[in-house]
Amino acid sequence: MSTDNKLHIEVWSDVVCPFCFIGKKHYEQALAQFEHADDVVLEWKSYQLDPEFVQPDERYDLEEGLAKKYNRPVEAIHAMQQQIANTAKESGLDFDFSKAVTFNTFQAHRVLHKAKEKGLGDKAKEAFFSDYFEKGQDLGNTDVLKAEALRIGLTEEDFNDAINNDDYAYKVKQDIQEAYELGVTGVPFFVFNRKYAVSGAQPSDAFLNTLKASYDDWKEKQKTTPFINVSEQGASCDINGNCD
Repeated sequence: MSTDNKLHIEVWSDVVCPFCFIGKKHYEQALAQFEHADDVVLEWKSYQLDPEFVQPDERYDLEEGLAKKYNRPVEAIHAMQQQIANTAKESGLDFDFSKAVTFNTFQAHRVLHKAKEKGLGDKAKEAFFSDYFEKGQDLGNTDVLKAEALRIGLTEEDFNDAINNDDYAYKVKQDIQEAYELGVTGVPFFVFNRKYAVSGAQPSDAFLNTLKASYDDWKEKQKTTPFINVSEQGASCDINGNCD
């Protein structure tokens, strides 16, 4: 199904980002109140909070790891995580950081791109968020990642293609590069129609207000921009000089 005639929302996020999961829920709450929800399409984009993370041989203690990374006491990290868990609970989520298995998210992002191609992008994102924050699944383990990919509707062939085809690695890197070019320094980062942005897990009212403003602007541009229905198309050249 074509999404060309839709209000396009792009979201840069990482599956180990707690506020990305919370922000997803706040956005969905806003969308449920938005009368033009059928005119909106959302696209998940890749972002890595810790692209250099290497899974150690022994179990990685998340609290100790974060304490070392940010040079803060473990007690402060624990309190922070408890506060995040309480915020998540208000959005209907049940975070359990004690079970979280930290991993390098690059492979998961490759699978998410394949899921997006198959129309399963949002379902996959929801599943991977829940796997990490609520279920303690080790998505850094290829077998676990594969099982989850199959559970959401991808085939074994889809999974193998996502993991082994360099096109999907390129798509992940392209998203991350695009985020840098847009000046994204933290996630979640929602971009509405490439004009409005919501940074972070804002309250649902903020998402609703941005939805309304971006929708009104998008509709107005549709009125003033002539639509040309191309029924036939022959050989042509694009702006990059590619001709076919």
